[in-house]
Amino acid sequence: MDVLLAEVEQYYTRKIDTYGATPLGVDWACVPTQQMRFVQLLKFCNFDSPVTLNDLGCGYGALLAFLSKRFRGKAINYLGIDLSPAMIAQAQKLWGKRRETKFVVASNSPRIADYSIASGIFNVKLTQTDDLWTQFVATTLANMHATSRRGFAVNFLTPLPEGVIGITELYRPPSELWSNYCQKRFGATVEILNSYGMREYTLLIRKTT
Repeated sequence: MDVLLAEVEQYYTRKIDTYGATPLGVDWACVPTQQMRFVQLLKFCNFDSPVTLNDLGCGYGALLAFLSKRFRGKAINYLGIDLSPAMIAQAQKLWGKRRETKFVVASNSPRIADYSIASGIFNVKLTQTDDLWTQFVATTLANMHATSRRGFAVNFLTPLPEGVIGITELYRPPSELWSNYCQKRFGATVEILNSYGMREYTLLIRKTT
């Protein structure tokens, strides 16, 4: 697993070093689609009262710009977690003076929060085998469950049509695979969002206890 994490860290560090604090810097195409993904991931969050939020794979902190615009004035204690020290350095530069905001270089959250989200961290498996990547996803979901009081949200790329050969470095599991896993493993309720015009789907995992 250490080799896997090291490869992922190096991949995203190269991206941020090349493109800076932009969507391309986190391997995403543009701001509108990046924000559309944020809309889906946050649909299960209730910001009517103060909340704590973990952002796993936070990159340069793009979610904070979205939160500041969409949920202006809401009390959100935010922790950004990322494997890449270069990503966290960019995030600190942009958001380090923001109240109730911290960042840490890590593979998992060091604290328990009300909600946790992970945007795109499962999509690019690079040279890793499917078996090892599946183990990585399962371990990460278990950690998100353990560090979230109310629930957590993640997304995956949609499988390609039968007969279509895609990029081998991308991970495209059927939605039932991880939806059923979270229901059975965590006793959670899972909502699948897949009608927002992007070739991916989002899982909203709500804890029942």
